[in-house]
Amino acid sequence: MTNLLVRLFIKDADKTDSPKVRERYGMLSSWVAIVCNLFLFAAKFILGLISNSIAITGDAFNNLSDVGSGVVTFIGFKAAAAPADEDHPFGHGRIEYISGMVITFFVLLVGFDVVKSSVEKIMHPEPVEFSLFVIAGLLLSILVKLWMSMFNRKLDKRIDSGTLRAAAQDSLNDCISTGATTLGIIIARFLPFPIDGFLGLMVGGFILYSGYGLAKETISPILGQKPDPELVHELYDIILSYPDITGVHDLVLHDYGPGRIMGSAHVEVSRTIDVMQAHDMIDNAEKHVQSMLHMPFVLHYDPIADDCEETQAMRKKIVEIVRGVNDKMTVHDFRMVPGPTHTNLIFDVVVPHEETRKNIELKQEIDKQLKGEPQTYFTVITFDRNYI
Repeated sequence: MTNLLVRLFIKDADKTDSPKVRERYGMLSSWVAIVCNLFLFAAKFILGLISNSIAITGDAFNNLSDVGSGVVTFIGFKAAAAPADEDHPFGHGRIEYISGMVITFFVLLVGFDVVKSSVEKIMHPEPVEFSLFVIAGLLLSILVKLWMSMFNRKLDKRIDSGTLRAAAQDSLNDCISTGATTLGIIIARFLPFPIDGFLGLMVGGFILYSGYGLAKETISPILGQKPDPELVHELYDIILSYPDITGVHDLVLHDYGPGRIMGSAHVEVSRTIDVMQAHDMIDNAEKHVQSMLHMPFVLHYDPIADDCEETQAMRKKIVEIVRGVNDKMTVHDFRMVPGPTHTNLIFDVVVPHEETRKNIELKQEIDKQLKGEPQTYFTVITFDRNYI
């Protein structure tokens, strides 16, 4: 069914790097969500009235909020596909993240409302009417939501969308909560007291818990999460495929929305290579990244004194010292500047996030290891944090 809908409604469905194609996937998901959830809301609301069940009625309004989520998804994908303009040169892709936050707000709002109604039901219980018609309707609802979850997951695999992942998880949550409600109605038939309010409380708590998980997932890319390790690995492989590039550091990736990443990095190249030759190689590497990974990318060229044995020997020693302080720290941009009274050792150290010592403490540790050297060395260290 999913493949049929994709073929019918999405032109050039395989060109998932295109913002327009991405928009069409979002539109398809939105319309399916709106139609299915309107049907489920109407069906469950009627079943809730028939059975006098607050859990079913709460589940119905959860589906109504999913209609709103579908509308938000529609608007979000439509706005995110808008081209870059003078005020937003990197496009509007982050609107998709914002739409995910709005969906999360709806989920949490419904959760609070179901909890409130359930507490009232516990304080003022009413018997729940058992009906095979109601049970059949709820089982049908579970099947519809299970299909919607699988549908959105398949679309997400095609375009890698956090919004569609949230929609898929939300549908799966609905399956679980409706299943709990159905089970509760069956069990209530054999109990001397109504448990509808307690089941509604469980459903509300589950909705709140899933909303919390969705909130973490949708806020993270807006705050600036770490890039995908697989993407970082691909970048290193492409850049280091050029034999004259001996190292890569200071890699930074900026996320301006799904499929809209811009990056930069510093590369180490021997100072003995002709400047024009090195510049041409850097240009080729940038274009290679752009053609393979479809992202604007800028490389900065750092010349390395690999033809000086003294510099290379001292660099090796500094690397050993730094790793002795923390084996996850790395060294780059190493230079030696000799003078009449001392030699300056100038280099950068990348510090992992889990390192709790201050920069001055790390420098003191490194300097202490150099005190036994026959020459007088002064260290000029720039401490960097790892952005990947």
